[in-house]
This record gives sequence, structure tokens and C-alpha cells, in this order.
Amino acid sequence: MNSIFLRIYGGMLAVLVLVGLLGAGGLHLLNQVRADHHREALAAGTFRLMAHNMSSMTPIERRQAANLWGRLLGIPLRVRTLEDIRLESGLEARLLRGQVLVEQIRPGSVTIYSLVSADDRLALTGEVEQLSEQLARATIYLLIDELIRYPEAEQPQRLAELKAARGFGYPLELLTRDSASLDDDQRRRLDEGDTVMALVNGGEAIRVFAAIAGTPWIMSLGPLRQLNPYPPELLIFIGVLGLSLIGLTVYLLVRQLERRLRGVERAATRIATGQLDARVPDAGTDSVGRLAKAFNGMASHLQRLLAVQREMVSAVAHELRTPVARLRFGLEMAGSAQTPEARNRYLGDMDGDIDDLDRLVDEMLVYTRLERGSPELTFKQVDLSALVDQVIGELAPLRPNVRVERGACVANDTGSVVDAEPHYLRRALSNLISNAMRHAETRVQVGFVVDAERAQLMVDDDGPGVPEEAWEKVFAPFLRLDDSRTRASGGHGLGLSIVRRITYWHGGRSQIGHSELGGARFTLIWPRRQTGSRLPAQ
Repeated sequence: MNSIFLRIYGGMLAVLVLVGLLGAGGLHLLNQVRADHHREALAAGTFRLMAHNMSSMTPIERRQAANLWGRLLGIPLRVRTLEDIRLESGLEARLLRGQVLVEQIRPGSVTIYSLVSADDRLALTGEVEQLSEQLARATIYLLIDELIRYPEAEQPQRLAELKAARGFGYPLELLTRDSASLDDDQRRRLDEGDTVMALVNGGEAIRVFAAIAGTPWIMSLGPLRQLNPYPPELLIFIGVLGLSLIGLTVYLLVRQLERRLRGVERAATRIATGQLDARVPDAGTDSVGRLAKAFNGMASHLQRLLAVQREMVSAVAHELRTPVARLRFGLEMAGSAQTPEARNRYLGDMDGDIDDLDRLVDEMLVYTRLERGSPELTFKQVDLSALVDQVIGELAPLRPNVRVERGACVANDTGSVVDAEPHYLRRALSNLISNAMRHAETRVQVGFVVDAERAQLMVDDDGPGVPEEAWEKVFAPFLRLDDSRTRASGGHGLGLSIVRRITYWHGGRSQIGHSELGGARFTLIWPRRQTGSRLPAQ
């Protein structure tokens, strides 16, 4: 994703979906475990009590007790061998250690296992669908049946021992009639031998009461609470976990952006201190990546402009020194001339030096205008054939001993009309022809090739040519090659640099090669069709 907004929004959305799925899935799994533990806590004491009582019975008595207690509890009870049950080894080991097992066999239903005899490898099993009122009544009857075997004074102590020994997961108490919070109707029902169930905490839990006949005691069982699938502490935990994941995701996303922006900041600081070669890693296609690429392009352009500026300052100082010195010499000689003819000769030389300075200033202004940024180019249709004839006609008389002529001119069915900026294209062609005339021995050829996609201008000369290792150097500003292309040939070293910049702003390129005439061939190549003011990538 190239948009930072979409990246952050997508990350947040993905985290929210992940948190939702994890929260719902985790809550479901956790509630399954909690439900099993809840069933085990409520049923374990009853099953341990029944299994303990069965341990001293004969097989026939066990079957009779299982049938009786099963009817009492409202669930089928069976005494089975461990081989018949076929539990996993880990679960079987837990059962042999006296732990009550709760195994879910289908949604909303569990099978409870309680060890009857480790020696005989027998276990009491019962399938429980829900903790019903019947189960609570049966449990309290079983407890009363145990207590009535002991004297009245020992019954509270015995109940406490039973609770601890059998692992009941809820409170068991013996209350007097005065201490039990019962209304008159409930007391009456207890006197009649009925079991009373009372709601507590606004219906969130129930308590079961039953009177022990022949004693002042009332057995209290509970409160028995329903399983709350959405306990506040669990919801708070899921909320904190979700916020932590969202915060971590936002941190990771923003941290990466901050790190990349710090890279831009460091590079800008280094450039501000003069380290113009500082660059930013431009990985990525988002806004920061595009910023890094634009920053690097700006830094490269700035570095090149400053280098050009330094070169120009140095070169201009060197270029101005010679004509200024000649002007000073001419003034001195003109002032001391003995005859008008000599004075006029010196003044004519001075006028030539002034023209040379004027051409230098003009070339410097043109090059600076093309180099400093995006010039305003107005593309028009230009007939290359007519332009070549015009420039040849203007420049050929300047050096009569060099023949300037048209070479191969190839155009497709649509003719030789191309899109270009007329003034700058004419300047580029003039510079190429002037450069060729300065270095040619006797001949210069100008040609072009126009097809559906591109336009090419070629200028050939029969001079000494340019060594291949110097092909790129000739386009550098104020550069003159030694040997054949020396200061004696004239020029200021800006003509070819102007040509390259003009071609660049036309979206094309300039190149040099060997000519069939024996010298150098300079070629300009650019798109035949332009769209508006063109600004190519640097």
C-alpha cells in the first residue's frame, strides 16, 4: 500500500479483527473450561460421597444404590470398570488419585467419573446435562442420610469433615431455625419434610434448605451460582489485551515512519552543514518513499548546481582575464600610437575583444537559464528541413574555406515537421554547426532523420575528431580538449553544454561518435511529439 493512511488504517483494521477473533475464540474456549470446572465443583462432592459409600458395598448393593441414587438425582448412574470406560492414560491416572473427572461428550452435556475402588478398578459414572434443582435436592438428602448416623451434637463437626473430605465446591452449613433466613411459608414447608430453594443476590444464586428430622438443625447448601459467561475481570483482561495489541501495532507502524523521517532529517542536517553528498535511503513507494526520492533528487541537483557554480566562477574568471588583458594592452597601445592608422587598428582589436566578452556573457546567461531549473518552453511545430537550410545559410559565410552542406535527410510520410521550442532548437543546431566549423578541415555536413517516434539531428565534420575517452567530457562547461581542440580554435567551452541542456529539456539526449567524414559526429535525439511544458526526471 502506497498510502500511509491506508497502511495505518489497514493495520488497525487487521488488529481489530484479530483481537475480535482472538477474544471471541479465547472466551469460548475459556468458558468451556470454566463450565467443566463449574460442573465439577458442583457435582464432585456428591459423586465422591456416593462413590465412597459404594466402596464398601457388594456388587449387588452397588447396582441397587446406583439405581436408587440415579432416580433420586434424575440421571443414569452406572458402576463400570476402567477397562470398559477406556480413558486416556493421563485421565485414568488422575482418576486413580481420587480426582473427579468431567468429560464433555456433546454441547451442554458432560460425563462425570468418580473412583469407587482402585483395587477393583471401578468407577461411578453419570451423565449430567445441567445442574438442576433435582441434583441439589438429591445432594442434600445424601448429606442428611450421612449425618443422621451421628449424634446431634457431632453433626456440625461431621458435616465439616464431609465437606473437606469429599471436596464439595460450595458452602455447607447446619443452621438453627432462628438463624436461617426463611419466611413463614418456607418454615412450614421444612416442617412438613419438604426441601426449600431460595433465591439470593437478586436471583444470581440459589440456596437449598432441608430440615434434619428429630434435630433442631436445618441443612443449608449453597449459594449455588450459575456460570457467568462474561465476568467483568475477563472482559477487562480482553479489553486490556486488545488495547495492548492495537498500541503495539500502531507503535510498529509509526516507528517505521519515524525512523525513515529521521533519516530525512539527518540528511537535511548534513546538507545544511555542507555535506552535499548526504542522501536518504529511498526504499518504498509510499509518501515517505516518494519524499526520500524527491529529497535525493533535490540534493543531487543542488550538489550539481553548486559544483557548476564553482566551476563557472573559476572558469569565468579565467575566461575574462584574457580579453580584459587584451583590452588594457589595446588601450595603452592606442594611447601611445603615433599615427591614426595604428590607433584605429588597436581600436578595432579592442572592439573584437568587446564582442568576445559580449558572446561570453550571452552564453553564460543562456547556460545559467537552462541549468538552474525548468525553463519556460513553448513547443511548436518546426520544419527541420527549413531550419537546417536557414542555419546553414547564416553560418556558412563566416568561414569560406569550410563547405557547410546538407547531408542525408530522411523523413517519413508525415514530413520533417517535429515538436520543439524553435528558439532553443535553433540555438542548439547553431552551436553544433559552429563547433564543427571551428574544427573541420574543409567540410561540414548537416542531416536529420524523422520517424513516427523520434527526431534526430546529425552534424559531421572532417576534423581530427574526439577521442572516445573524452566523449562525455566535451559536454562539460568551460572544457576544452588539448591537441586538436585547443583555445586557438575559439569558443568559450559553453556551446556543447548548452546543447546538452536544450536536448535534456526537450526530453531527449545528445551524444557524440565517429563521423564517416573522418572527424566527429554530434547527434541530437528527442521525441517527435511533445505534450505541454516537458519536465523530465533528473
